[in-house]
Amino acid sequence: MEHILFTLFLSITISTILNIFFKKFRISHIIGYIITGTLISYFFNFSSIDIHSLDLIAEFGIVFLMFTIGLEMSFDKIKKMKEILLLNGFLQVSISASLIYLVAFFVFSLSIEVSLIVSLAFSLSSTAIVLTYLKQSKDIHTPYGEKSTAILIFQDLAVIPILLLITFLTNDTLSISEVLTKTFVSALIIIVFMFTIGKKLISWLLKFASNTRIEELFLGSVLSIVIGTSLLAHEMGFTYSLGAFIAGMIISDTNFSVKVESDIASYKDLLLGAFFFSVGTKIDALYFLHNVHIILGIFMAIMLIKALVIYVIIRRKSDKSTAVKSALALCQVGEFSFAVFALASSSNLLSHEMTSFLILVSVLSMILTPFIVNNIYKLASYFVVEFYESDKITPIEVKNHVVICGFSILGRVIAHDLKERKIPFVIISDDLRHVILGRKLGYMAYFGHLDKLPVLESLKVDEASSIIITVSDTHIKRLICEAVLKFHAQANIILKIESLEEKSQLKDLNIKKFVHAHFEVGRLLVQEALVNLEKK
Repeated sequence: MEHILFTLFLSITISTILNIFFKKFRISHIIGYIITGTLISYFFNFSSIDIHSLDLIAEFGIVFLMFTIGLEMSFDKIKKMKEILLLNGFLQVSISASLIYLVAFFVFSLSIEVSLIVSLAFSLSSTAIVLTYLKQSKDIHTPYGEKSTAILIFQDLAVIPILLLITFLTNDTLSISEVLTKTFVSALIIIVFMFTIGKKLISWLLKFASNTRIEELFLGSVLSIVIGTSLLAHEMGFTYSLGAFIAGMIISDTNFSVKVESDIASYKDLLLGAFFFSVGTKIDALYFLHNVHIILGIFMAIMLIKALVIYVIIRRKSDKSTAVKSALALCQVGEFSFAVFALASSSNLLSHEMTSFLILVSVLSMILTPFIVNNIYKLASYFVVEFYESDKITPIEVKNHVVICGFSILGRVIAHDLKERKIPFVIISDDLRHVILGRKLGYMAYFGHLDKLPVLESLKVDEASSIIITVSDTHIKRLICEAVLKFHAQANIILKIESLEEKSQLKDLNIKKFVHAHFEVGRLLVQEALVNLEKK
């Protein structure tokens, strides 16, 4: 017990110091956790301690992440995403696995079983890293974010048949038809139970806990639901995260989804930290140094194959920019590959040396991933010729200007009026057609998203006299306002709203002025009527 507490003390202290240092250089905190795990493992003999408990805690970091994703994936949203989830996901896993299998079998002369295991494991991407970034950056609501999320969800579901396949390869007593039948029956039992009796139990428990108005009881009920559904799925032969994802989907159709997500946010982040810490303990630094050239070569080849496959799949029905960003976001090897390699190794399908090699390739790609996703717009700009991209805006040289977000009809009216009054202003829009129109009219118009930090910095929002937001979507309004206020707490935001209900939804934000579109139009119409009346 003392050794474990000392190890936890060291890990928390070292990761905190590293991440404070990394924060100054805008390096992801994920790297700090991974490096901490490696340092503890080597310099403090952490390897001599049984880390099974840590691995279990780390796995529940993924569980809580998948639960929060489930909260955003209601049945209606799944129906809308069925093509990008099922078709794109299936194409990505099957084509990537096929190409990697051919390379493993014909180029490296691995056996059929080993080539199959390697190809399936390497076809998976990192749910923990990519989804964490997408949620924090709000990119999960962008076209590339939605497509990437859909593929990641399919990959998580694909882990189940992959693990079953490995079990089948090591079991001579069961036929493949028996394995598939058992899996299908188990899946059917879980889905039917969760969406009938389970749904009623979850709804009743949350409602009862909420009515008590005791926060710890509500949080306890949420934790019970997440852990309980995860254990149920695991007992039926599936991954913990599948049960949590289904539970999240059920709660997403209730009135408690927002509160549930906010209550478990800190726990999810803490458990995810433990996951990345456990990833660091799997790094064999000495083996890496002796085989660095081979590991780097394989690592680059895998990422290139996956990136090309994902680009081609997404490009079929999306623009080039979305395809490039999706390819960059998902080209790494994911954390579920560890489970695949561990099962194959324990079943003697992979040697210890081969397992160490494959884990190093996976970890190396995961270490590089935060750098890729945090700079995904900049990296995409090297492959996609666009008018402007978010972090490609040259910093403007004005002060006390007005920032107009959106350049539809209302935005154009505002820009024309400001020009007549000789008030300096800039326009930011995520619609390239509007940006081109603004440029033709001689305005300072830029293509990008005002909820991105590079855009806020380039447009000098902190030195602007006002930020006028003309977009219509309530969700996008919230994203923009939260980003602006986080960047400059005293920003003078003037927000157009369509209804009092919308104002109520946004009243928690520090917005200086709400302008009700219908009220203002109505007031002007009355004024015109009064003018005509006075003439008579």
